[in-house]
Amino acid sequence: MIKPEKPANEIARMAELERYEILDTAPERSYDDLVAIAAAICDTPMGSVTLVAGDRQWFKSRLGLAAEETSRDVAFCGHAILKPDDMLIVPDTLLDERFHDNPFVTGEPNIRFYAGAPLVTNGQATGTFCVMDNRPRQLTSFQRQAMIGLSRQAAALLELRAAIRDLRHHISERNWYEQKLESYQQMLEEQNAELTELSKTDALTGLPNRRAFNVALASAIETASSQKKPLCVAILDVDHFKMINDLHGHPAGDTVLAAIGRILDAQRGSRGFAARSGGEEFVVILPDTALDAAELQCEFMRQAVQDRAHGLPVTISIGVTQYRAGDTAAAMYARADEAQRVCVFCLVGHCDLCVGLDGSRWCECG
Repeated sequence: MIKPEKPANEIARMAELERYEILDTAPERSYDDLVAIAAAICDTPMGSVTLVAGDRQWFKSRLGLAAEETSRDVAFCGHAILKPDDMLIVPDTLLDERFHDNPFVTGEPNIRFYAGAPLVTNGQATGTFCVMDNRPRQLTSFQRQAMIGLSRQAAALLELRAAIRDLRHHISERNWYEQKLESYQQMLEEQNAELTELSKTDALTGLPNRRAFNVALASAIETASSQKKPLCVAILDVDHFKMINDLHGHPAGDTVLAAIGRILDAQRGSRGFAARSGGEEFVVILPDTALDAAELQCEFMRQAVQDRAHGLPVTISIGVTQYRAGDTAAAMYARADEAQRVCVFCLVGHCDLCVGLDGSRWCECG
């Protein structure tokens, strides 16, 4: 194990940290929420907002960690603050001489993966925003960007804390107080809007996720019902996707899914909405689109995937249904899903080159 060195600017760094008067304060939901979001996006069981002070690291917020603080000598975050402009990512702690015999690696909580983004305010790294896992792994580019964005949000909370304290000292200067508060409030609202967008995006494909799809479909149904306009929903499933993973490996499978996501986003039409609902399944909302036009659009998508899905022999099965008066989102989804799963012509599920039409299917084998 290699103990982290203290940075050359340690005195200035500590002065910046002490400015917030946050050490040993009670947990706060605003920090806990950020850690929960990071763990969800990165799919890790552990995370924390960590402040490095003197000879210890102290957790302002922690998920999956029992201790409230640890010695700085064994702190992963002690290494992370040495490079304020970069994340520290340790894919496998057992392969890193700095951490392979660290007590938190060899014992509870058995950290095998660490990713920490420095909390930087006024040029000083006062701590880190980090996630940990019990298994070796990597972060995707999307997850790294999310971590950096969340660390900025945590740093903004620190600044807001200091600002509130300063504002209390200037309560009599009403104009200054209101302008400063409005500025910080606007900053937080903008960053919260970014976080909300992250929570609605699928990390692998960049498409909206199932949560965003549910919201979009509910809105589309409301519009179709009130304005008496047609609406179609298509469910697309990659045929024999397990075979792709088995033959070419999961990275190749991920590449295929990402490629399909790009193709569907390009093929959905100006008013369409494409999302990844999970696994190898995608969904497309086609507003103001009659069934025959939806059929044609699905054929374009099917052919585009077959022609351009990253050089592998990839096909998709599609089920499509049209809105009926009184339909709920669940009813439309179930009908499209049933159409996608069973072909009335070849009587097998996931038939290559199939498209379902409002509870039935057509395909080249019919």
